[in-house]
Amino acid sequence: MKTETLNYKDGDLNLIGCVAYDENAGGKRPAVVIMPDAFGFSPFVKERAERLAKNGWVVMGADPYGNAFMAKDLQEGIKHAMDLLGSPAKVRARVRAAVEKVASLPQVDPNRIGVMGYCMGGTCSLEIARDGAAGVRGVVSFHGTLATQAPANAGKTKAKVLVCHGADDPFVPVAQVAGLAEEMTKASVEYQIVSYPGVVHSFTNPEAASIGAPGVAYDKHADEHSWKAMTAFFSEVFA
Repeated sequence: MKTETLNYKDGDLNLIGCVAYDENAGGKRPAVVIMPDAFGFSPFVKERAERLAKNGWVVMGADPYGNAFMAKDLQEGIKHAMDLLGSPAKVRARVRAAVEKVASLPQVDPNRIGVMGYCMGGTCSLEIARDGAAGVRGVVSFHGTLATQAPANAGKTKAKVLVCHGADDPFVPVAQVAGLAEEMTKASVEYQIVSYPGVVHSFTNPEAASIGAPGVAYDKHADEHSWKAMTAFFSEVFA
């Protein structure tokens, strides 16, 4: 498995991500962009990129804030996340920059790209689906916020959608889940919402408890099941 630093831009902003892939595999392959949580470009993102690349895909860990910034604590992360998420156009441009970068790599099939993300990154993934970015066939949100200021439109939103959600997540109420289902249905988007009973926010992060926030906890079953659901989903949309 080969891993490399990846430099790219969103306008004048310098972004520094990473890419992982099997250097011995030939031909053009699908690619997946991973959008991080509110903490930014972290070792968790790198680990997930390397793990996912074992499926034979080119996987890019993206930089949401610039210069591979990683927040020192939750408060700093929330501040940066709110600044980014305050504008759907800004979010979509930031994710699109990563999609266009990975699509430009010589080993990537630009027509078979997926985007996935955790918490804030899950929100970002849904926004790029709504945006109808070229080449993006599917997106996955892990415990992301599901509401938006710019809903999906029929004909524009073409990517398939998978949402993996903690049913007891205090930050994503039931009404928001129902709202996403209604939005996707109206836009004629093929979607799945998988809810895990008794599971709260950040269920994929083994270090979630160290954040020290109520309603945030790791869940081994939900983490493992959602990972399998995600890999099966991308295998299907890339076929």
